[in-house]
Amino acid sequence: MSNLTEREKMLAGELYDPFDPELMEGRERARDLCHSLNNTRDRDADERRSLMHQLFGKGGDTVWMQPPFFCDYGANIELGERVFFNFNCIVLDVCPVIIGDYTQIGSGVQILTPLHPLEASLRRQQEYGAPVTIGNDVWIGAGALILPGVTIGDRTVIGAGSVVTRDIPSDVLAVGNPCRVLRPITSEDRAKTAKP
Repeated sequence: MSNLTEREKMLAGELYDPFDPELMEGRERARDLCHSLNNTRDRDADERRSLMHQLFGKGGDTVWMQPPFFCDYGANIELGERVFFNFNCIVLDVCPVIIGDYTQIGSGVQILTPLHPLEASLRRQQEYGAPVTIGNDVWIGAGALILPGVTIGDRTVIGAGSVVTRDIPSDVLAVGNPCRVLRPITSEDRAKTAKP
């Protein structure tokens, strides 16, 4: 029998009880902070910064956000320097979500860590997850889905609407459903604006 709390099980990617009171309180806290954040105006910069600092596990002091934004816990999201979220992003962070410096996340992107057992009776009471890691200087196009357990390498571009089901290496343009590497990002791309 495990001595781990439900929260520790959740973060470790083990089966856990999502109805555990500590976890329910954590989700309620995050939803309250997101609600407050989503009701700020651009001119409320200091209030926004304070809310993001409270919400995120790391990086709330430099993140650039266009609300609305939604997440499960917030505390499990670690952001590098100057991460950008465009409008209407969702991060379901039952496991750690780590996003590197200067990464840009397009509107309507969903970053998802939860997984559910295939067996129906188990699914009624437990779930689990897998972490997501996104490198530095990544650009994720609008409407992309980043699924549990995925790692995206540095300087990679993910095309709009892609469904990322597996790891994507650094320095590539990747697109599609499922998302696949289309080609490397070349020195010619660095000299002009690329159109994924």
